[in-house]
Amino acid sequence: MTASFRLPDLGEGVHEAEILTIPVKSGQAVKEGDIILEIETDKAAVEIPSPFTGTVREILVQIGDKAVVGNVLMTFQTETESTESRHEKPPPLKQQPSFIEEQIQSPVPASPSQSPVPASPSTRRLARELGVDLHKVTPSGSGGVVTKEDVQAHAQAKERPAPPAEAAEIDRPAPTPAAAPTPASLPDFTRWGPVERVPFRSIRRATAAQMTASWALIPHVNCQDNVDITRLEAFRQKHKAELAAVHGRLTMTVFAMKAVATALKNYPRFNASLDLATQEIVIKRYFNIGIAVDSENGLVVPVIRDVDRKSIKELAIEVEETITRVRAGKHRREEMQGGTFTITNAGALGGSHFSAIINYPEVAILGLGQGRMQPAVLTDDRGRHEIVPRLIMPIVLCFDHRVVDGADAIRFLRVVIAALEDPEELLITMI
Repeated sequence: MTASFRLPDLGEGVHEAEILTIPVKSGQAVKEGDIILEIETDKAAVEIPSPFTGTVREILVQIGDKAVVGNVLMTFQTETESTESRHEKPPPLKQQPSFIEEQIQSPVPASPSQSPVPASPSTRRLARELGVDLHKVTPSGSGGVVTKEDVQAHAQAKERPAPPAEAAEIDRPAPTPAAAPTPASLPDFTRWGPVERVPFRSIRRATAAQMTASWALIPHVNCQDNVDITRLEAFRQKHKAELAAVHGRLTMTVFAMKAVATALKNYPRFNASLDLATQEIVIKRYFNIGIAVDSENGLVVPVIRDVDRKSIKELAIEVEETITRVRAGKHRREEMQGGTFTITNAGALGGSHFSAIINYPEVAILGLGQGRMQPAVLTDDRGRHEIVPRLIMPIVLCFDHRVVDGADAIRFLRVVIAALEDPEELLITMI
């Protein structure tokens, strides 16, 4: 049986993707779940698994091609069809294009009901045992694959009562400002010299859209201060080799994440989103902190989950692993979701004070600059002053003035500063 494979709807408004790698060849045998493509959307790189077992018949795309949802990317000669593959319905997609189209020799187009849910045989078996309909399970695997954990979570969720409506958080895409100005036509720059045109797409385009929405919707206010990190840097130098031995990297960002988690618990409105549709402030009771990463493809903000529950050692390892994946283009879309607060550290590049744009729909972002030796005035217990060299780091908190006020922003920043200036304070206040 011949089947054609179409680019599936990857959700979250993703309508097109660029082909990064094609790890299979025409005539190659594949099994259900084998990776047949790697694509890049404006969110992240995504590995696409084969939804069936068979032989690659024809590859209709090349590396670098752009494809839109519904485009046929490959055709396959499938093995004897299984009963469960023919009768399963597709997952609930936003646009509902066929994930595959079976029997393309037939003049009648394939019905969406013939498309299988991407899942391994063992996952399908578990779903049958638990009485779970795979079409209703939200996938978490790369390329929309349903995993065993997804099936188990869905089965458990069916047994729990639904939360009250007022406690539910709805993640909405950033709305487009109604009065957005129409871009003016550009002049012909070639009149004055040679130019190069680079496609404005993928991560760079997504970043532009996110920043435009954030700047248009949120009244940004910032408060700045300096942090004496002399003692913290000595602590970092003392333990960085220990962390490096377990593939971790002890950076100022790691310490800042723990300090911020403590401040968020003390001032929860910084861990919120504003829902204008319902006129409510949605306060999140989990602490997932995004870290801005400079990559070859542009700014990427992966999210480190449950920062309050992890030790500095655990964070040092996880952050290093995450940054490595991002810079290699191997991060997953799931790693970019669910953030409640963002930290951006320009210190490694030599940056000083700067005002960052809030990562909508969050309400605050913390910017760290480079620590530099500066003269500082210290006062002893007797009130005597002394000028000494200290390592001083600039710090800037940008916040949404609709949700929080300046006084709370200063209090929030003081909690962070107190934790960063004293390693003992940082460890004691970690809650």
